[in-house]
Amino acid sequence: MANHKSSQKRIRQIENRKVDNKYHARSARNAVKTLRATTDKTAAAELLPKVTSMLDKLAKRSDIHKNKASNLKSSLTKHVNSL
Repeated sequence: MANHKSSQKRIRQIENRKVDNKYHARSARNAVKTLRATTDKTAAAELLPKVTSMLDKLAKRSDIHKNKASNLKSSLTKHVNSL
């Protein structure tokens, strides 16, 4: 256990950030899954910008790598265009 007050505060902050990051990453993964499972082109076209935005925000905050976000966006766009 940390002995300094600043260290203890830092540990508390890290825990809170970890919970937030996990929530955002999980919700983005679920959105990607629902988009991939969608077979209706209009519904998928409406969902694509929202999912793209989520992935961009995750990459911006370094929750996922920027190249991973780019690869996911590309594959999802191909999926929507192929419907």
